[in-house]
Amino acid sequence: MTISLENTFLKVSFDEHGGELTSLFNKKNKLEYLWQADPKYWGRHAPVLFPIVGRLKNDEYSYEQHKYRMTQHGFARDTDFEIETKTDKFVIFRLESNEETMQNYPFEFVLRIKYELMSDTLKVSYLVDNPSKNQLLFSVGGHPAFNVPLSSTETFSDYHVAVTPNKIYQQIQLQGNYSDSSHPLDFTAGAIDVTRETFKNDAVILRLEEKSTELTLTTAQGKNGIRFNTGNAQYVGVWSKYPEEAPFVCIEPWWGLADDVSASGELTEKVGVHVLKTNESFNGFYKIQVF
Repeated sequence: MTISLENTFLKVSFDEHGGELTSLFNKKNKLEYLWQADPKYWGRHAPVLFPIVGRLKNDEYSYEQHKYRMTQHGFARDTDFEIETKTDKFVIFRLESNEETMQNYPFEFVLRIKYELMSDTLKVSYLVDNPSKNQLLFSVGGHPAFNVPLSSTETFSDYHVAVTPNKIYQQIQLQGNYSDSSHPLDFTAGAIDVTRETFKNDAVILRLEEKSTELTLTTAQGKNGIRFNTGNAQYVGVWSKYPEEAPFVCIEPWWGLADDVSASGELTEKVGVHVLKTNESFNGFYKIQVF
């Protein structure tokens, strides 16, 4: 089922399946900014990553002497959410633990995704509650993909992602599907070039330490594009496919990472894992502004 919100600037749409953003349409310039999930390249729009980000070693983890299976990015993106609240300005999707989720993820949880229209900006919030007497371990993240190019007169490589503030960031390297968080590089370029070679080793990942950072996806002329505020995200990944000529770029705010190359497999030792005690809550957010 498709759900929409609309104001003077934007019309945005969502699907209950995955609680996923499916359209980000600018009513002023008549442009669709969100990738429309062409399965030829990648059949998703903006999946929600929960309760893990990235891949686990051998797609498994251990918790309290039991082993569990979980595939890349977790199960939320392939699960139906319910609509908890809808107004003219925002909608909240809700997913909570059940017998099926507990089979491979032995935690009680309530995950809410709030999408809120704010003029020419969409604010996305991930709200995680622990209703249990036991602790809750999780990671969460976003994976929105944006159309690149936005115009038929432009090419993929006309674009870049400017990073503000322009300072030294730690860039997390990847070894195959896994993070190498112990050996970061210094990222000092100020912008990420949008070329196929940029994504030869998968995503460009920057450690943000929950400090608000703006990534602007546009051309040198800067006529149209995306201003992406990472809110309180710990990391951000910029990704497109390689070597396929896929016409999209993802900007991905993460509160967590793929398993480290040195990961023990114990969930309690996982890099970037979040722990909530009884009745504790988590609130992660980011904003997408179109121009």
